[in-house]
Amino acid sequence: MEQKLELDFRSDTVTKPCLRMREAMAKAEVGDDYYRDDPTVQELECFAADLFGKEAALLTPSGTQSNLIAVMSHCQRGEAYIVGHRSHSYLRELGGAAMVAGVQPQAVQNQDDGTLRLEDIEASLFPASILFAPVRLIAVENTIDGMVLSLDYLSSVLELATEHNLKIHMDGARVFNAATALGCPVSKIASYCDTLSFCLSKGLGAPVGSVLVGSAEAIEKARRHRQMLGGGMRQAGIIAAAGLYAMQNNISRLKADHTRATELAAALSRVPGLTVEAPQTNMVFCDVDASVQSKFSGFLDETGICISGNLKRQRWVTHLGIDDAALASTVKRLAQMQEASNAS
Repeated sequence: MEQKLELDFRSDTVTKPCLRMREAMAKAEVGDDYYRDDPTVQELECFAADLFGKEAALLTPSGTQSNLIAVMSHCQRGEAYIVGHRSHSYLRELGGAAMVAGVQPQAVQNQDDGTLRLEDIEASLFPASILFAPVRLIAVENTIDGMVLSLDYLSSVLELATEHNLKIHMDGARVFNAATALGCPVSKIASYCDTLSFCLSKGLGAPVGSVLVGSAEAIEKARRHRQMLGGGMRQAGIIAAAGLYAMQNNISRLKADHTRATELAAALSRVPGLTVEAPQTNMVFCDVDASVQSKFSGFLDETGICISGNLKRQRWVTHLGIDDAALASTVKRLAQMQEASNAS
């Protein structure tokens, strides 16, 4: 019997640990991270800090918590931070900055390429007054909707932040995809921000965890906030081992995800009624014309292809769970859909 291929394009979070990652987790030397004596956590944090060119790092349970910790480390209650209106930390993290940290998000419109216009950032810097929450931080996201922020752009944001004595935090959940697309080390990207959060459980394929990197002072503050938010952990070396394996083995393969995303986009663009955006990294977005929405949705259900989005707009994400065979099967099925549409 032919083995059924798993065609789950919903996100790069749906990956499962490989056998060698599971073995690393099973063999991990552990301690009590509360007392800072878990050797595998220490190894992960030192590895991450060195990789990003920062003084220190902190393992956290999730990117949502890591981003919130960063905001709390840079801002006091009653202060504000600038964030893009389409950014994950603004839209999809339950308003934690305002609700938990008491920090006001000052939303600035993201441009089509994911950037925040420098003029818009400056316009959001209110004059010193008892009426306004003082802005302390600029938050950027890289990648954002699969798009990469250029190094020139990051440099210009840093220049503006320095001029106005602001800190910069980067939600770099998929920063390794950005670095892969730019052909530069992640340390280069990290050099333009004070803190950076990245996910171990997205493109890198670990089952859980994110890491916050920054100065020793910032990470010491972050450690206290992690404890406050219930993120203090005990024998966390078990999950740290997975993250360490992911960073040591799964970064270089991200280029294959980008290549497959390009091939997938080409196949989707041949299907009548689909308008496909050329991917920069591992995400493919397409708009589905009203005339084919029902038909295409039925096709996905029948073929067992899982995607995220809705009838009108879809997101397809390539990852280590989509190998060449899975992609070839998907392309073949899309070609059948194309032929059927052309014949009707």
